[in-house]
Amino acid sequence: MRISYLLFLFALTLNCVTLQAEEKNEIPDVNGCLKCHSHQTITFTNTLTKHEDKRLMNPLYILDKDHFAKGVHAKFKCVDCHSAEYDHYPHKAELKLEPLNSCLDCHGGDVKYASYKFEKIDEEFQKSIHFKKIGESFTCSKCHNQHYYQAKSRNSSIVSDIVLLSNEMCMSCHSNNNKFQLLSDKLKPALAQIHEWLPNQELHFKNVRCIECHTQVVDSLAVSHNILPKEKALKNCEECHSKNSMLEASLYKYKNLQSRSQKGKLNTIISNKSYVIGAYQNSWLERASFVILALVVLGIGAHVTARILKKLI
Repeated sequence: MRISYLLFLFALTLNCVTLQAEEKNEIPDVNGCLKCHSHQTITFTNTLTKHEDKRLMNPLYILDKDHFAKGVHAKFKCVDCHSAEYDHYPHKAELKLEPLNSCLDCHGGDVKYASYKFEKIDEEFQKSIHFKKIGESFTCSKCHNQHYYQAKSRNSSIVSDIVLLSNEMCMSCHSNNNKFQLLSDKLKPALAQIHEWLPNQELHFKNVRCIECHTQVVDSLAVSHNILPKEKALKNCEECHSKNSMLEASLYKYKNLQSRSQKGKLNTIISNKSYVIGAYQNSWLERASFVILALVVLGIGAHVTARILKKLI
């Protein structure tokens, strides 16, 4: 009996040790990863010197926690996309070579995300100059950072936010030599020089997306992914600077749809100002015209009232 009891204790102790070992090698959650990946430095025990060491983190692997929390993937665990072998530091060198999931790897064929039309987006993307020149190496993540991605073009009605977010994607490569040369043997293009033909460059870059002129609009998609070669970029001012602006079919598409569902179609048509960016109206002149109209109505009303009073007297 005593021997059996001792064997039981030994087995229990062994089991506890095993559990503790498993806990030490437990896969870290998001907060566990961000303890290192949201700071400029990392502190660790150097296995060679046996001392605490502090090194600079690779800036490519530093995440902004606040920005990350606003992204559509914030609720996921890191190991949903990254290898579960990232459980200790230093990480194995070969893990850096693992291919990351694309949008279709998770969302393709999923009924839940059918309204986002990922398959159609991929079909359009494969027609683009990016895919034709670079091929499979040009993945979704080259433009859409999975850690920070926000679907603002679909969910926001604030045009300036949509423009800023979209153009930041383009500029992350086209104004950054380091990133540009990951995909090209050439230096990044001199954007200001290439767009010399465009009057008021700064205003255009601030108020419209690069893709307004550099993609082929597809009515069934929120954002066209068929990036055209520079020779086919839109240079016809009238396409935007007219009442029937193509911006209605691209930049203002979802804003108008949201407005119609909230205010009704007639109110949206009456109050729609989206064409003003490319037309001839000025907001101050518009306000002045309403003031003038109000004064004319008041003047006519005063005149009619005076005539009536005169007859009565």
